[in-house]
Amino acid sequence: MRNIRTRSQERILNLLKNIKHSISAQDIYVELRNFNQSMGLATVYRSLEALKLEGLVQVRTLANGEALYSLVQQDKHHLTCLQCGISIPINQCPVHELERQLQTSHEFKVFYHTLEFFGLCNKCQGNT
Repeated sequence: MRNIRTRSQERILNLLKNIKHSISAQDIYVELRNFNQSMGLATVYRSLEALKLEGLVQVRTLANGEALYSLVQQDKHHLTCLQCGISIPINQCPVHELERQLQTSHEFKVFYHTLEFFGLCNKCQGNT
């Protein structure tokens, strides 16, 4: 059964479909205003939370605490530099089998997962 979504949630979903990359809630707020679809920042956060709980939107928190939102399309994996903040995507996933086992053993529906390693990139290693 499909959940009934608010107009605000639909606008956010459409924006995320069109931009095709991760974006902060504040940037979503600005983008919607740019397209004359303004809504309050609190409404943006509430809508993102509802979409996240529905399994349609995923959130990734960067080392600086900023949350980035995107559509749930595939699992995300990154190497993130703690000094300069660069985030390097990695394509292989070592935890898919573990995910399947956990879903079965704990009767838990997984919408997505993230895997992130924090450290120093090659450039920042040279600066230390």
